[in-house]
Amino acid sequence: MTMAKGRLAGAIAAIVIAVLAGVLEYTRTDSLGQSAAAFAAGLIAMAVVGLALSLPGITLPGLVLGGLFVIAGILTWTATKRPGIIWAVLAVEVIVFAVWAWPWLRSLRSLSRLGTAWLGLAYWFFGIAGAVLVAHWKVAGQRVAYAGVFTLAVLALIALNTTAKRRGKDLSIGIAAAILLGIAALMLVGSGSLFDKIHAVPDNASARMMTNRFWGGPGLFYHPNSLAGFMAAAGIRIGFDRAMAWWQRLGVAALAAFVLSISDSRTGFVFAAAAAVVHLGLALWKRNTDVDRRWLSVATPFVVLLIVVTLGNGYQFLLRDRFADNQGDVTSGRTDTWRQVWVDWKDAGWAEKTFGNAKTSRAVVERLDDGNPIEGPRRQLNTDNAAVGAFRRGGVLGAAAFLAGLGLLLWHALRRRRDGTLPAAWFTIGALAVVPTIATEDWLIGGTNGAIWLLLAAGEARTLLHRTDPAELPQQPEPAVP
Repeated sequence: MTMAKGRLAGAIAAIVIAVLAGVLEYTRTDSLGQSAAAFAAGLIAMAVVGLALSLPGITLPGLVLGGLFVIAGILTWTATKRPGIIWAVLAVEVIVFAVWAWPWLRSLRSLSRLGTAWLGLAYWFFGIAGAVLVAHWKVAGQRVAYAGVFTLAVLALIALNTTAKRRGKDLSIGIAAAILLGIAALMLVGSGSLFDKIHAVPDNASARMMTNRFWGGPGLFYHPNSLAGFMAAAGIRIGFDRAMAWWQRLGVAALAAFVLSISDSRTGFVFAAAAAVVHLGLALWKRNTDVDRRWLSVATPFVVLLIVVTLGNGYQFLLRDRFADNQGDVTSGRTDTWRQVWVDWKDAGWAEKTFGNAKTSRAVVERLDDGNPIEGPRRQLNTDNAAVGAFRRGGVLGAAAFLAGLGLLLWHALRRRRDGTLPAAWFTIGALAVVPTIATEDWLIGGTNGAIWLLLAAGEARTLLHRTDPAELPQQPEPAVP
């Protein structure tokens, strides 16, 4: 099949799927207007699929690594009451990552050099020690499983960047493509309410209070903040890479404006805004030759932000109190959760103070003022703060590892490589732009919902460990012979 025929077949398939989305919505609502909206949403979703698959340099390992993390993250909201499904995905990850991580011991030697490894792995091992010391054997066992999965993921990144027969491919492109495919899937299953003021939401108390935000659709839900984070990360990887075609960079910018608007995510907006500012700074910094300094490239991220603030109603949701009982708390109750983390830490014994809370495998937080009746049941809350999350899960040692990992990550994102070149612009922008999100999200410490962490880990591994072929290095002129 020629390329032209392949594109035609893809376009026909996209239209057929969009038509099916419209037909299904009509059978549900008997409304031609709703059906037409679902058809349009289906077309947008399939256009995102086309954009993802068009990216140059996609590798199977990158696509699978990213895809497994994306699926696991989405399942944390879709299969909340069926944890066995999530554990099944993690089991698949163990097998796949273990194969690609071989030889494990050789890759293990490079693990401590990565800042992302300190950020996303250290607190699991400290947490295992804490659970063992207080004899919470089930928690310790579950943390061993979690630690094994995510350690193998990083070892796979290392092996794929250093093993002779595998090196030379940029895994981050496949990861970005997987993120876009995840966004497309959410749009497709949520096509019936994508353009509605009231969206389908999972059967969750907090979700039912946020029906104005897009979550996906029946059978496939994802938190809007994480959806916006996905979009910002994919936008950074694609939009700031000069190797991408102009229409791919423009397409991901348009998609970012749309997704940030329907997700109503303040953290996602901050992530994107920080990326725009960092890109502007790098464009003004003459030393980085990997940055596109053309005025259109510099202005586009700010145009995206302007669209979100105006047409996307950002002027309303950026300072909105999500929950009525928070009395003007724009953090949506996060400060109460962080306060509870501190109270629990003060009341804990020396083992949990040092190695982290050992009550549950993910060290979730429970507090009385969580919105549920006083008699319970209590909600299991995330910390929604990467630094607090590392402290909660790994204690004092976890907090120290987080600071060390953050410092390493930023150092690797800014310093020159051994061959004299600076890191890829997208990696520098992503590493710096994600820092403000530490205040309200756990993205930087990985975990099941760790696709953004994985993307940064892939960028750091390539920057630090990728063995450049001598033919790829800039050639120095030979000295003149006297």
